[in-house]
Amino acid sequence: MHSSPLFKAITAAVAEQARSRPQAIALATDRVQFTYTELDEAATQCAHSIRSREASEGQIIAIALERSPEFVVAALAIMKCGAAYLPMDLAHPAERLRFIVRSAAVRLVVTNQQSSHLFRDSEVEVVLFETGQIEAQSTEPSPNELNADDLAYVIYTSGSTGEPKGVEVTHRNLSNLIAWHTRAFALDENTRATFLAGVGFDAAVWEIWPHLTIGAAIFLPDDATRVSPQALRDWLVAQRITISFVPTAMAEQLIALPWPKETALRFLLTGADTLHRYPPADLPFALVNNYGPTECTVVATSGRVTASAKSDRPPSIGSAIDNVHIHILDEQLQKVTYGAIGEICVGGAGVARGYRNRPQLTAERFVADPFCDKGGRLYRTGDLGRQLANGEIEFIGRTDDQVKIRGYRIELGEINAALNEQASVQAGIVVARDEAPGEKRLVAYVVSTPGTPHDEQILRDAIRRRLPDYMEPTAFVWMESLPLTANGKIDRAALPAPSFDTAGEFIGPRNPIEETLGGIIKDVLKLPQVSVNDDFFRLGAHSMFGAQVIAHVSNVFGAELKLLDVFDAPTVAQLSAKIEEALTSKVSAMSGAEVDAALAALNENAAN
Repeated sequence: MHSSPLFKAITAAVAEQARSRPQAIALATDRVQFTYTELDEAATQCAHSIRSREASEGQIIAIALERSPEFVVAALAIMKCGAAYLPMDLAHPAERLRFIVRSAAVRLVVTNQQSSHLFRDSEVEVVLFETGQIEAQSTEPSPNELNADDLAYVIYTSGSTGEPKGVEVTHRNLSNLIAWHTRAFALDENTRATFLAGVGFDAAVWEIWPHLTIGAAIFLPDDATRVSPQALRDWLVAQRITISFVPTAMAEQLIALPWPKETALRFLLTGADTLHRYPPADLPFALVNNYGPTECTVVATSGRVTASAKSDRPPSIGSAIDNVHIHILDEQLQKVTYGAIGEICVGGAGVARGYRNRPQLTAERFVADPFCDKGGRLYRTGDLGRQLANGEIEFIGRTDDQVKIRGYRIELGEINAALNEQASVQAGIVVARDEAPGEKRLVAYVVSTPGTPHDEQILRDAIRRRLPDYMEPTAFVWMESLPLTANGKIDRAALPAPSFDTAGEFIGPRNPIEETLGGIIKDVLKLPQVSVNDDFFRLGAHSMFGAQVIAHVSNVFGAELKLLDVFDAPTVAQLSAKIEEALTSKVSAMSGAEVDAALAALNENAAN
């Protein structure tokens, strides 16, 4: 156990780096980079722009920007105003974004011209993050004192009541994470880190602030690279990255790849889901498994996974980080006997303030710590675990129907609420089914209202308007009634497995683009054949599938698609048309020599 660190504001730490190492790289992509001086000055200018809208200390200010250096600038600027930032994931439906700004009582949102329309019908004022407007502001810092108990950020997670809930995290909480991370991985100004997580995922907090406070360089790959294991490995090696975080599913794929022995990577951090694989003995870097709800400031436990530890059980989630306490308790909050299964409860410096404007829910989940004589609190995670002989914690499962899908925390109650609100649904339930170790799929079981057709697309559209894409069921199963147990509860064990068979008459590819794209879809979905009119999502696809397809399309065709394109055109025929449009637009801007070179490359990729 290490003593609590002396509090030092993130804003002050970054400003200090700007003074002592002004030309050192703070943030870099393949198109732009910020030195520490440029980062600090841009954040100061952005802070002046925000303050001109009468922003006040203690306020919650939303950020609706993609993963980018500009997002980091905006978050730092909000802290410079003495406010807390609330990241908004632009992949989420507009209805969900508007609910969040209402729930959090947000008055200001920092966004760009392209995304400002999302808040047109909201009672929020938009602060445009446009280069010209920001650069017109002063670079003179205005004095502001951040206190340890001020809010640093608010992140919304899925809620069991049908509505997402916002977790309030203070600078004191964040300061502990930063101090532990810096010590545990021996980081300094020579560290080269990554920012890969989506902005609405609290792992982004972990990727950004510990590294900026010590003067490290943070590198951001493009979206096609970050979703492709091979491309990400090559990028990590080429950029000489020394520490990186990736979600569990990606980590399992990365450690299965061959790595050059001379790679600079020292630590690959992972978490957000149950890790099932152990690293090979010749992996040239350490694999570190981590666990922590958003309510406990990203990380509560951490532990290195070694090849020699292989067993018939998944790797442990490690042990508590500095100044955090882990207790395995029964329903009465009493410690279970050593090695017995109980609820994982977290106390100490990482426990967040509570839920934004949800006092009753806060009181239920954040309780008095009976093992602390200083008035501490415990967060009841709802996760089950047990302590192993070496002191580490084994994750067992959940006490409720919360699940993790591809790293995202999902309350099934929120999806059930969206489903059962539809007039055509008499009764419905969504469950997470195990398709393979570490892979779950959401399946909706629906009893139709008498007289209404089985229209899956209407239900999908309704869910997409309200929930993020990763919460959309991959399959819908229509039933006469839902099976019940003797106690009148839904018998989940009796629910039939869905089928992901192709629908209707098989139609083969009709042109080279459809043929190549059809091959990509078959490989990603692991299907023997795909008709050009088969809907990807009725075949079992999900948002990660969309990201993988986009990466393949970029590599094979040289065409840049957006994730929304896959949802708007979810068949080989429709998506091929999108690819053709993108290629036509690209070719029209090329010279004759560039067209010849592109065609040669396309033919070579197709042949491979």
